[in-house]
Amino acid sequence: MVKISIVAAHPIQYHIPWFIALSNRPGLQVKVYFCCQPDDQQQGAGFDQPFKWDIPMYDGYEWQVLDNKNRGLGTTGFFSSSVRNMVDVLRRDRPDVMVLTGWQTLPLIQALWACIRLRIPRLIRGESSALKPRGLLVRLAHRLLLSQFDAFLVIGKANHKFYSSYGIPDSKLFSCPYFVENKRVLEQAKDHRAERYMLRARWQIPQRSVCYLYVGKLAHKKRVLDQLAALKLALSVNSSLHLLIVGTGELMEQARQFTEEHKLPVTFAGFLNQTEITAAYVAADCLIISSDFDETWGLVANEAMVCGLPVIVSGRAGCGLDLVRRGETGEIFSFGEIDALSNLMVSMARDPGRLTKMGERARDLVLRDYSPEMTVEGTVKAAEAVLGRSRVLDAK
Repeated sequence: MVKISIVAAHPIQYHIPWFIALSNRPGLQVKVYFCCQPDDQQQGAGFDQPFKWDIPMYDGYEWQVLDNKNRGLGTTGFFSSSVRNMVDVLRRDRPDVMVLTGWQTLPLIQALWACIRLRIPRLIRGESSALKPRGLLVRLAHRLLLSQFDAFLVIGKANHKFYSSYGIPDSKLFSCPYFVENKRVLEQAKDHRAERYMLRARWQIPQRSVCYLYVGKLAHKKRVLDQLAALKLALSVNSSLHLLIVGTGELMEQARQFTEEHKLPVTFAGFLNQTEITAAYVAADCLIISSDFDETWGLVANEAMVCGLPVIVSGRAGCGLDLVRRGETGEIFSFGEIDALSNLMVSMARDPGRLTKMGERARDLVLRDYSPEMTVEGTVKAAEAVLGRSRVLDAK
């Protein structure tokens, strides 16, 4: 039996299927350590409202919350957490290999140091993208940090290029593509599909309009105002367009004011939880991600594509290189270029039947190539590489 442990900053809904699928793999004993367990208020940071995820977050795998010194600081910021007993916990449980889910918060660095001290092999599944330019000091810090890992779980092409740019050889890079819970999302979408007419009526979307969709926090990096400005331009060419905005956040009031000032056909749906969000995908015709570099992937693209939507993606969003086949599953525009985004909105809306076919190809792509099972395979191959292939195989 091979013991694989995973350290995560806090429970994230997109990680859970990976934890469960890995735990169900014969020959593996998996345990997840959470550096903190946010309450509803902390969970809602950036959403401007407290909430809890409405899907099971702790079922189907073994987990433990570590002793955190900073319980009141929430989940955002490098120093928001600090754990007390990482070395003692790992010395007690003695995993054969450790997977870290990034380096964006202090406890993940504490876990790395503990593994080095205890000589536990280390895998990293970070999100960093080569699309983002970095200064010399940051690159030097990254080079030092990356030298401490034995293998790398790669979420996509931009992530692969990030590691390669630091001289990490392909022999240490293992494909673990970013995914969503495809089966659940697909089933929910099928349940909603018969209600599409009613869903569009609920959100005041005219039945003959082409509806574009924004999903996410209304934060500066996601650039919701770019979509509103592009819609304003596009309406001068095609008045049968609509924008459905799902989410809340700091730019909500500014977005509402822009919408009212220019009398735009926009519906603000507010925050929708995991069992509700698929209704918005079914009601819409195409997802837009207009984000800046800090959108290291954009998993709403996976969700939308599972639901049969094509995507329009900014060239700075990490998922574009993997998920967008131009003219087939979606389109890519240059970040911040409102005219380019507006032109795509107009051109894609000309043929709703083509949009539907693009959405079908998008669904086929993510169901085939972006699944929990593929990420489990990549994780196991990385463990085989650092522990010795025969040892992992013998444990099955």
